[in-house]
Amino acid sequence: MGIHFGVDYYPEHWPRERWETDVQLMKEMGVQVVRMAEFSWFKMEPTLGEFHFEWLEEAIALLDSYGIKTILGTPTAAPPAWIVRKNPEIQPIDREGRRRYFGGRHHDCQSNPVYRAHIKRFVTAFAKCFANNPGVIGWQIDNELGNSHGDLCMCTSCQQLYQKWLKRKYGTIEALNDAWGTTFWSQGYNDFIQIGTPMITAVGENPSAMLDWKCYCSDLIVNFADWQAEIIRNICPNHFITHNFMCFDNKVDYYDLAGLLDFVSNDIYPAGHWQKQPHQPESELAASHDVVRGYKKKSFWMMEQQSGMAGWEIMGRALEPGQMSAWAMQSVAHGADAVIFFRWRACAMGTEQYWHGILGHSGKPGRIYNEVKKLTQTFTKYMEDFEGSMPCPEVAIVHNFRQNYALDIQPHHPQLRYVEQLQKYYKALYDKKIPVDFVQDMDNLSQYKLVIAPLQYLMTPELEQHYMDYVANGGHLILTMRTGVKDANNLCMTKMELPGRLGMLCGIEVPEYDCLLETTGGVLYGKKEYQIEKWCDIITLNGARQIAEYSTGFYKQTPAITENKYGSGIAWYIGTEPGEELMEDVMTYITEVCEIETLGTAGDGVEMMTRESEDKVWLFVINHTNDEQIYHLHGRYTLLEGEREEALKPYEVQLFVGNKRR
Repeated sequence: MGIHFGVDYYPEHWPRERWETDVQLMKEMGVQVVRMAEFSWFKMEPTLGEFHFEWLEEAIALLDSYGIKTILGTPTAAPPAWIVRKNPEIQPIDREGRRRYFGGRHHDCQSNPVYRAHIKRFVTAFAKCFANNPGVIGWQIDNELGNSHGDLCMCTSCQQLYQKWLKRKYGTIEALNDAWGTTFWSQGYNDFIQIGTPMITAVGENPSAMLDWKCYCSDLIVNFADWQAEIIRNICPNHFITHNFMCFDNKVDYYDLAGLLDFVSNDIYPAGHWQKQPHQPESELAASHDVVRGYKKKSFWMMEQQSGMAGWEIMGRALEPGQMSAWAMQSVAHGADAVIFFRWRACAMGTEQYWHGILGHSGKPGRIYNEVKKLTQTFTKYMEDFEGSMPCPEVAIVHNFRQNYALDIQPHHPQLRYVEQLQKYYKALYDKKIPVDFVQDMDNLSQYKLVIAPLQYLMTPELEQHYMDYVANGGHLILTMRTGVKDANNLCMTKMELPGRLGMLCGIEVPEYDCLLETTGGVLYGKKEYQIEKWCDIITLNGARQIAEYSTGFYKQTPAITENKYGSGIAWYIGTEPGEELMEDVMTYITEVCEIETLGTAGDGVEMMTRESEDKVWLFVINHTNDEQIYHLHGRYTLLEGEREEALKPYEVQLFVGNKRR
């Protein structure tokens, strides 16, 4: 496609006489594409049926005259006040029965037929206006679907749609009562029309009902996006359609949403004020890129890459010189074909006045502008070669939204979080310079030497057999605590001790367990004691070999980590949450057993990642620190960009190329 660097641009925020200055500066900086209009409904339709696209046409023509193409966003995340005034029922209802009102964004119910009629009218006119515009290359549906909709919407429209969804799934009310275990607390139903949205209760919730609600909400969002995409696809068959995801965010199942898009895009803000540290750890950023690549199993775009200090009422830390470039090229290293920086210029109005961009409020080019200009000048010449190439890891981590939903409903330990568990295993591999794929549980796993499947809490006979077949055929599998606890309806298993049939795979049983509430525990591995957290499965050996034992609790000297040969492969069971030190040492042992290759050696803060085409391998070495670093590679590569092999300046990105082994 030839599009690799861009910015998110809001010309409607600035006087017309400023536009050409902006576009000239963009061209000099190396911008090839902009995203526009995803929050501009009022400016394009100030009253019902009165369309004003001329300002946008003018901006697109100006950009195109400088060789800069445009992606248009449908502005359906922010319906204007006149629509809300005309149809206040489109505003969503939260779990406490409160209506969420106009004045921010996402003040809409995506199931409401009246709102959908407004959308159909507007998006149809929008698409027709720009279908043959030479400056437009594609569309972004809505914006960050799921953002701000955590407990929305509980309105009558959603209730009716939810009842229909349940009837399609279960067929009869008797089947639903059975699947939800409604004999508990007298929760049975006589008819689907008795089932409401999950408003706040006096006490407690039905876990099975809550799981179905979360799945319904995901399906609603996917339907909402698909419905919009079809309008555009029918009118603009030559344009691509994408959507900007939010890494691991779990309101909508991104694997389902990815299926209707030409490619996936992502938004990432490493230094947002909400991060636990001055910025998000680089291993978590890398995992976010890898999971986004996994949603469609192809390269992706960064639709919003942080370019300046981020914040609304509260601001995060300023970005150090070179830090933004390192983050941008990290996304490329993990599979991004294009990086679009948010935003072009810091806005002088509204909620995001302090969400800074490449240009500050004054609009004068400065440090950030010059840094991005250097970045595009350095790497644009390589981006065409990277396009479509993919990392080819030997290790995969299983990621599943239903597991995430179920553990959100019943986390067991107050600090147990599904995605955090995945990231702990990911970090151990990241630190060893071992690339990783994220996969769905029922994907073909045969290409991987090692598959890690944390918290396989919901289990089906099909998934049990899938894992058993993978190991029997020579695979290496890690399962962890809380495996095989519930069935697909979120009801506890009762026929066997945990982890069900997977106990045969692992050579163990788990008849008891312990929640480490407000405490930690210990494990002996080798001759050393390590800290563990949150949970202990109390394990009985049924043929497996113990490789670590508990050193605390009434179950001390019983197995904590086991290893079992099964068919031609090996299954490990880790019955606790290892601390960082134990995780590092156990994963060193397991990856050596699996003969997993590392890309090189380096200290903390140095990242290594590859992308591969049919005949080439590109290796990225990135220094995420403000200190000089040294490293050593384990393969033969030719340096393309960088001052000196095996030495990195602060925030330096080095690029190598090598031949792919046959």
